[in-house]
Amino acid sequence: MKRIFPLVAVALFLSVNLNAQNKKKQDQQAIKDMCGCYKVNFNFAETFEYSGDSTYVPSKTKHDRGLEWVQLVEDSKDKISMQHLLIVGPSEAPHIVKHWRQDWEFENTDLYVYDHNNKWSYQSLSKSEVKGQWTQKVFQVDDSPRYEGTASWVHVDGKSYWENTTTAPLPRREYTQRSDYNVTVRRNRHEITDNGWIHNQDNDKLVREEGNEDKVLAQEKGYNTYVKVDDSMCKAAQDYWSTNQAKWALVRAKWDEVFARHKDLYLEEKVDNKVLFKYLFDAEKYQTAEEINPLIESFVK
Repeated sequence: MKRIFPLVAVALFLSVNLNAQNKKKQDQQAIKDMCGCYKVNFNFAETFEYSGDSTYVPSKTKHDRGLEWVQLVEDSKDKISMQHLLIVGPSEAPHIVKHWRQDWEFENTDLYVYDHNNKWSYQSLSKSEVKGQWTQKVFQVDDSPRYEGTASWVHVDGKSYWENTTTAPLPRREYTQRSDYNVTVRRNRHEITDNGWIHNQDNDKLVREEGNEDKVLAQEKGYNTYVKVDDSMCKAAQDYWSTNQAKWALVRAKWDEVFARHKDLYLEEKVDNKVLFKYLFDAEKYQTAEEINPLIESFVK
């Protein structure tokens, strides 16, 4: 009888380990299901306002659409990286915009959490805090940080989704238009559907100042739908990536070196009155590590 208990324990351990492996495979498939060619509808609307100011002007409701290629850049045991490429202009002469990037890291313990005013605070989490979870790391068009958050993928009732709340800088559609708040609290939900995926957001527009409590200025709803179409519709983006992927690998490598310092990160908004992406989008320059590395370093305070 004494031998039964160790055998039961071993069987239980193997069962739990097998279930964890199967769950991880489900997670990986859900993440990679976001790759491909999509018709995208971007929808944002301000919902509630808390300024207490009668002269407050809400952001305009935004409806945009486009064609986007989501390129699988890396697919390793514990990391999946995907680059979004937006296709704009007429079909006979399309223009490719290197859009945002999302990396997914399994049981990641190193986070950069946005504070405010171009500062990201480094946080080290314990392994127990992130067990079974995936960190989504989102990057700007120049591969500088945007926001990060960790949570578990959920697969239930035929649904696969991941949701998390974290802080971020203002989105481009906002920071070029207003300066009355300086932090976005993002409640993100990524859900896989039969014909693509949905990026569902419920965001706070936050005023954050040193020595004061955070103040919610307003809230907004974001609902972006990605409907899969034939990959051939995104050939221009695929060709762009084939030509330019080596350059952007160098850019990512430099940023990885910066992140690996595990220190709070402060970034300059401009250097010589020019933002980073305008340097990097120069098709003639910044093609080698010797050019790219000192440029990125010049934006790190």
